[in-house]
Amino acid sequence: MEQILSVGIDLGTTTTQMILSRLTIENTAAAFSVPRMEIRNREILFRSEPHFTPLLAPDTLDAEAIARLLRRDYEQAGIQPAQVQTGAVIITGETARKENARQVLRAMKDLAGEFVVATAGPALESVLAARGAGADRTAKGKGRWVLNLDMGGGTTNLALFDPEGTLRDTGCLNIGGRLLKLDPAGTVTYVSPVLSQWPFRVGQTVTPEDLRPLVHTMVRALEGVTGRGSEDLAPWITDKTVTLPPEPVLLSFSGGVADLIGDETSHWLAYGDLGVLLGRAIGESTLCRGDHVLGQETLRATVVGAGSYATELSGSTIDYHAVRFPMQDVPFLRMEEKDLSNGAEKLAMLGDGPVGIALTGTLPRSFDELEALADRLLPLLRSRTGPVIVALEQDLAKALGQALRCRMEPGAPLVCLDGIHVPDHSYVDLAAPVAGGAAIPVVVKTLAF
Repeated sequence: MEQILSVGIDLGTTTTQMILSRLTIENTAAAFSVPRMEIRNREILFRSEPHFTPLLAPDTLDAEAIARLLRRDYEQAGIQPAQVQTGAVIITGETARKENARQVLRAMKDLAGEFVVATAGPALESVLAARGAGADRTAKGKGRWVLNLDMGGGTTNLALFDPEGTLRDTGCLNIGGRLLKLDPAGTVTYVSPVLSQWPFRVGQTVTPEDLRPLVHTMVRALEGVTGRGSEDLAPWITDKTVTLPPEPVLLSFSGGVADLIGDETSHWLAYGDLGVLLGRAIGESTLCRGDHVLGQETLRATVVGAGSYATELSGSTIDYHAVRFPMQDVPFLRMEEKDLSNGAEKLAMLGDGPVGIALTGTLPRSFDELEALADRLLPLLRSRTGPVIVALEQDLAKALGQALRCRMEPGAPLVCLDGIHVPDHSYVDLAAPVAGGAAIPVVVKTLAF
């Protein structure tokens, strides 16, 4: 058994938060079996208070102020950044649209420990928020399809789980509480580009009645995406929506707006945005008349997901040689064995750095088939000057790695992973090996800065 520290940092539209978790790694295989390393326990050691995300201007993040907040959080937790071994820094919602978002993430590297993802993207946000909210565990525990809606300041991230708790689909809508900001007098101070077709302008003073049509349109769109209404979703879709199953779906709510569902006591301007009005309207809608639950985490769902659920392990029969860890933002392509003949041309399009191949389809079932696969992979590996990471979903990595190393020049870099599903055109980050070198922490993401 081994324990590693993981950090989760969420730079959100409304708030910036950090958590620190202890992940326990165990060998779950039976005695005299091939080791299988898994994350068996996730314990949150520290939760920061939510900080309003510092801005220099409506479209510019304040990198120095963000760094100061996070340094204070580390001090309060009594942990040094260098002690952190894995985790995720994600930038979400409207914040990902800020013009200096990429520079802010780069500036945070000294606060991210030895290995932390720096990434964004609605698909990853949806999954992390839903897992942080416990939607996957709710689905499995109740034997129900569950659709998690993580409603933040800039977006609503969607994640659909089947009754086994397996992720089936993700989506994202441009619906959130902070698309419009207001001062204590009700004067508009910021209008998101998402609302460009609505008649709101900076300097305009508004009332709840003025905002009601916008809020109700947002709620009708949420009803539409959950199958509890028929509103046109096209104006609100960020990248894509989800395809619902024929069975009834249990709704799970997380995000800052979830805390405001049915809130009848807060002043409508309590947070200087649409949050209170949107939460009240959701509470009165069909979204809350059918089956629904609040997530185990609401406001902190995304940061808990980033700190505790972003990392998975490759560690049944891995093989690696002559590479330096960590490795970040490694682009991957999915290939079947029949695609390997022209794979060198495809890999060349990924640039000169480390690249990855996710092998799919029917994989070797005999020693002769394994040897044949190694022969087909060899020209691809020799076509690269940098490391090539080969990922398999089955437990064949060590055998394949040894077959390849027998064919490669001494000292040639190679990594073979197993038990990892990598979608096409994804990016993978690999931390330094743990558990005595028997496992590698891996984060798979669909978008990298």
